[in-house]
Order: sequence, then C-alpha cells, then structure tokens
Amino acid sequence: MMTTKHEEEYGVLLYYKYATIPDLHHLHSFYDSNCHSLSLVGRVRISPTGVNVTVGGKLSALKKHIDDVSSNSLFEGTDFKLASCSEPDSNTRVANECGFTTLSIRIVKELVTFSSFPLLKSPEISNAGKHLSASEFHSVLQNAGNFGETGKVGYPKKVMLLDARNMYETRIGKFQNPMVETLDPEIRQYSDLPSWIDDNSHKLEGSCVLMYCTGGIRCEMASSYIKSKGVGFENVFQLYGGIQRYLEQFPDGGFFRGKNFVFDHRVSVGSSNASILGTCLLCDLPYDDYSPRCRCTHCRMLVLVCNNCQVYEMEKNTTYVCELCKKTGNDVPLLPLIGSGEIEQEISIGTEPEAVTTSNRTECLPQLTRVEEITMPSRKLRILCLHGFRQNASSFKGRTASLAKKLKHFAEFIFIDAPHKLPFIYQPSLSQQIQPPPSNSCNSKFAWFVNPDFISESDNRDWNMSGCPFDPLQFMQQTEGFDTSLAHLKNLIAQTGPFDGLLGFSQGAAMTASVSALRGQLKGEIDFRFVILCSGFAINLSDQDLGSIDCPSLHIFGSEVGKDRQIACEASRELVSLFDPGSAVIIEHEFGHIIPPRSPYLDKIKDFLKRFL
Repeated sequence: MMTTKHEEEYGVLLYYKYATIPDLHHLHSFYDSNCHSLSLVGRVRISPTGVNVTVGGKLSALKKHIDDVSSNSLFEGTDFKLASCSEPDSNTRVANECGFTTLSIRIVKELVTFSSFPLLKSPEISNAGKHLSASEFHSVLQNAGNFGETGKVGYPKKVMLLDARNMYETRIGKFQNPMVETLDPEIRQYSDLPSWIDDNSHKLEGSCVLMYCTGGIRCEMASSYIKSKGVGFENVFQLYGGIQRYLEQFPDGGFFRGKNFVFDHRVSVGSSNASILGTCLLCDLPYDDYSPRCRCTHCRMLVLVCNNCQVYEMEKNTTYVCELCKKTGNDVPLLPLIGSGEIEQEISIGTEPEAVTTSNRTECLPQLTRVEEITMPSRKLRILCLHGFRQNASSFKGRTASLAKKLKHFAEFIFIDAPHKLPFIYQPSLSQQIQPPPSNSCNSKFAWFVNPDFISESDNRDWNMSGCPFDPLQFMQQTEGFDTSLAHLKNLIAQTGPFDGLLGFSQGAAMTASVSALRGQLKGEIDFRFVILCSGFAINLSDQDLGSIDCPSLHIFGSEVGKDRQIACEASRELVSLFDPGSAVIIEHEFGHIIPPRSPYLDKIKDFLKRFL
C-alpha cells in the first residue's frame, strides 16, 4: 500500500491511563518492542497504577502504536492526543532536554510525583474530580455568573479556576474570564501543589472548582486530594484532555489566552490568534519563548529572557533570578571573580600590588584600601564528603586536595568514613612472587553499600587473596547496607552538622542520591540544600520517576571520550534523569574516574556553589 505524504509527517502523541497493571514487566516488554519497531522516541512511564506516555515519530507509526495499544483492554477509554508538528532536531538543546532524541521506558512508583514528602493520606484516583469535556468546561465559564440565579443543580454560585501547572507554564498562557477568579499557585514543580492546597483550602471550600493542566494527568491526583478534604470540597471538576483538547475544540482560543507550554521539542502551542501573555524577566517587554532555555541561577527554573536582553546581559556576564527566588530573598549579589574566575591568594587591606597568574597572562592586582572593594562570602559553605567504595576519609581528602584548595574561599570540605569496614584483599601477580603489604601499614577501607553476603571485618587486619579478578561492574552487586549507612550519617550529622550540601564520589554519590530521594522524609535529621554527585550511579532507585528527586544537583562524570573504567557514563546519565531537570547541572569531562580541578570544569563548579552563598 502506498504511504501518503500526510502519513509521513512527524507528530507527537500524549496519553495516560490510570488502571491496575497486573504485570509491569510484561507491559514494559511490549512498549520496548513496539516503540523500537516503530522508531518512536520520548518517554514511557509504567507504574502499578497506570501509564504516562509522551512519544514522537512519523504520524503513520504513531497511529499504528495507538492501534496496538488499543487492542489491550487495559487501555479502554484512553484519550490519545495526537498532533502533527515539525520533526525535532537532535542537535538542539530543547530536543535533548525534553528527551526527544532517545526512547526512555521505565517502571516507576508514581506516574507523576504528587508530593515530595509523605502525605498523611494519599489521594485515591477513584475519587478524582468529575471530567468535563472542552465544550462543558467552556459552558461553565460562559455561564459562571448565572449559577446562583438560575439554580443549576450541582454548582455552587461561586466558580473558581485552579491552574495545576508550574509557574513557568502559567506565565505564557492561562484561562481568563473576568467573571471567574483564577488561582495560580505559582509553584516550581508539581510536588509543591499539595502544600499550596493545604495552605489555601479556605479559598476552595464551598466553591465550584474548575481545574486544568496541560493534558489532564496532573488534575487527576490534585482534584482527588482536594476532594479528600471532605465537606465543602465536593464540587471539584477537571478539564478532560487538558488545555490541548480545549484548543482543538476552540481553535480561536476560547477563554484561554496565550500559549500552552508542552514538555516536548515544540516548547509551546498556541491558538490561531494566540496573544503574547509572557514578559521578559529583565526588560518587561512582551516575550513568551522558552526555546533559549534560560534558567534562574539559584533554583534552575525556566525564565523568560528576550533575545536582546540575552545578548546584552551575556556581555555583562549577568545571572538571572526568577520571581520566586526574589520573593524568598535569594537575589543576593554573587561573589565577584578575579582573572580566570579563581581567587588565588588571601586579600588583605593596604598591601602592595601582587602578581596573579590568570589563564593566559600575569596581572597585577591594584592596592586595596577599602573592604568594600571586594565582596567575600559571609561564610563558607560546609560540604560533607562521602568517599567511594574501598576508600576512606583520609584517602578521599588526599584525592580532592587540589579541588579543596581552589574552592577554599567558597567551601569547607568535611570528610567521613563509611560504616561498613571491608576486608584487606589483594590481587596476586602472575608470578606469585609479590607478597601483600603488612596490614599494620595500611589504613582500613570502607563502603556505603555491600554485597548481600557481606560479613563485617570489624577487627580483622589479615590480608586475603582474591579468588577471582577484580570485576569493574562489582558496584552493580553492592546493593545492601543502606539502613546502616543512613543511621551512620544521621549520627554524624547530629554531632558535626549542619551542612549546606553533600558531595559524593562513585559509591558515595550513589549513597548521596539515595539520601536525596528521601530528602522530604529526612527533614530535621539530614538537612542539606544541594548535592554534588561525581561519577555517580543509582542503587535501589528503580521506583523513582524521571525528574522526581527534588533537590538542586551538580553531576560531574567522564564523557564517552573519558572512558571512565569504573562507572560508565551511561550509568551517570541515568542517575541525572532521576533529578528534577530544572535544578540539575551537568559537567562532562574527558579525564575518567576523577573530579577535574581545572578550567573550564572548575568554573562551572564555582558557578553552581555561588547560588548557595
């Protein structure tokens, strides 16, 4: 059969379905086989309670995928939202950030992370707000001022619009009706919404609440959470199919103004007469394009910066601060840098000019006569450092000495030993001539995670010969011991804390990532503002959804060129995907299993740390 030109066009398909999945791995195998055979890219998330899918490909392939999925009774009644669009350029930053250059299929605990902390009572999806079609939603808004007078059954007189999306999404498009109050929670991420609902429940009580989001999935959990509050919160409704279905029904925009932010390479989608609702963060002129991916220096949330301001501010090396960080007082001036971005010597008042080596020349610093002429941080950041497998605090301190020296004006590194003491093991040489070193000349080695059959070597200092060659993939089998390590950290932090951040190297990074995943639950016991993960990988985090770890993070690892022989770059990239992309920073280098203490990598590390000074 001949393929038409229209069928060869590119498209994006979005759908979700809440249903009990009897066999997660079987469904995973189906998606893996089906999507690869159809050359689809994007994200597939499978949980015990359903699926959430955003994929792109040829329209003919997407239609075939819909047919294949629809043949499974689990997906009966699924709303498949298919839209034609231009094919993404795999070389663009937008396509790479949105995951539209590869296919990612994962089994997760939640389809969308509704809360970053444990709720007293998790909402039941069966109690979600009633679905309103686009035309029904439009009709309610159109007649919002008449409910009290006409006595319509089931609707209170007061109608409220509730936007369940993130702040950067609402800045470029939202529903507007002068007869209806619109509540914008102004949240950084969806997991902040429950707290906002708790704090503002008085505004919702007794009202007809109309909720909306991009495609509908975020309203499912959020509407259920509102209804779980009981009497006065019964009248909660949600826009079926989200803004996307509404704009299809009302191509002129209807009550929606601006553009609909989408999480794929299209960035945003507007109506036939979409107005520009957003404004530039700096000059306040109309602007609504997130394609440049400008982000807040402090929290990494997307911000709108027009092209003219980008060019102008780039020349001044200006940083961006979002509205939320300004409200919370994070718009503090950052530490000015000298030369190549590194302060090489202590600055004292009234000294003679001193020679300082920069990246390509030697300069003389002028004499300083006033303290105001240079701004030093009021205090250094305290960073707790977690070593790698078969290391200890002393050896890790030595390995990072150069980095610590170059960051001494920013941060203080504190090193600790892991709790699991390892046996002394050596690999015999081929000639069998070399004897192991005497144990009394060696420091003990430790680990954060160990093999399931691990036996502690508390006081045994005898050397044992390895029964097999060292396995570079041994870290994949070291999955036990987290509870002991967590208790160890709690105790040490109680004695030596507080700390601004955690830095983990290799297995220490895996431990740091696991702690980050529990950040909300550990509040008050292990508090920190950021993490630095070097040559990291994930252990026991298979139930974490993409971007679900809500913690500012810096990821440093060897690129493919670097050929890290201990931890493959793919493992580190997989770990990155678990962190909120809005606050994750990546540094890839070419030097293998190390933390490179040189430019340009050092400058990027400093840029990250300066956000927390």
